Amino acid sequence: MSTFDVKKPYNALPLLPPNVDIETKIVLRKTITAGRALAQLNGTLLNLPNPTIFLDTIYLQEAKASSEVENIITTNDQLYKSFVSDKKNEDLATKEVLSYKEALWLGLEELKKKPFITTNLCIKIVQCIKQNNASIRKIPGTALTNNQNDTIYTPPTGEEVIREKLANLEKFINNNNNNNNIEIDPLIKMALMHYQFEAIHPFADGNGRTGRILILLYLNLSGLLKMPAIYLSEYIIQHKTEYYTKLRGVTENENWQDYILYMLDMIEQTSLKGLERLEKITMAMEEMTDEIKLKLPKLYSKDLVEILFRLPYTKRQNLIDENIGNAKTAGNYLIALEKADILQSVKVGKEKLYLNKKLITILEDKKVQ
Repeated sequence: MSTFDVKKPYNALPLLPPNVDIETKIVLRKTITAGRALAQLNGTLLNLPNPTIFLDTIYLQEAKASSEVENIITTNDQLYKSFVSDKKNEDLATKEVLSYKEALWLGLEELKKKPFITTNLCIKIVQCIKQNNASIRKIPGTALTNNQNDTIYTPPTGEEVIREKLANLEKFINNNNNNNNIEIDPLIKMALMHYQFEAIHPFADGNGRTGRILILLYLNLSGLLKMPAIYLSEYIIQHKTEYYTKLRGVTENENWQDYILYMLDMIEQTSLKGLERLEKITMAMEEMTDEIKLKLPKLYSKDLVEILFRLPYTKRQNLIDENIGNAKTAGNYLIALEKADILQSVKVGKEKLYLNKKLITILEDKKVQ
């Protein structure tokens, strides 16, 4: 049993890997089904004609869901309008979500330069999320509380202690042979690293969002998901109480098995949901292609349809940037698409944006009208 006391800084947080059997039969069986679903999603993404066109939408959806876990709420409509329009966004929640998406892109770009997950990378990510100069916690007194304001966890305190824990985590993540030269299954390793980061709780704020970005970066780094296009946080929102219960189960009772099974189910279910969404979006693209060819054959191009499915909202400049036409031509195209009831215009400030109703209904899990 652990020596954990909710009211004392958990400076005795054990280092990784855990000194218990984590690859039990039930866990290993679950890694097979989770790994299969993830591999199917990875293959489907890579086999798309243009796999990058959905990335902005997917990353914004993950940013929205991850922020919602922390009770930072915005709507899809606010989020996509803010991302596409030039109008300065005044909504603080939407700003934080957009910062999360920026932080995810930052992490992926950093991995291209240096394929390692490090303490410094974690700091860069949280600074991007919070849009400040946040670093490792130096001031004691941090404690996590529940809705009744009861302390449920006090993370390690002292910058030196926190950095030592992070150094161990860094070594664990980037070293393929962690447990007496026996390689740990990468999906199990993902679960272990996520728990440890959340338990270290190295920052004053932004730990949850940083920790979830690290999962996506690790899936990319390990080659399990070349494009980390997956809505993990959506699963956590739907099973939020269970998520925190399983984390506490490890801390208080060293119950790694139930926690790892939860994380593996998250991977499996979100991969399957991601496949379903990709199939719906691909079908909607085919439907719009046929509709444009029928109603506006002179306007049709594969590039135009891809632009319209990159994000739910499109504007004239998006078409100009992709060489669809000059300002006048691009504007006329969008006006024609609205008249044909393919897009719907909306004013944001002085700009006119055009909504792809088919795409937004899929993202919001609504029936297409």
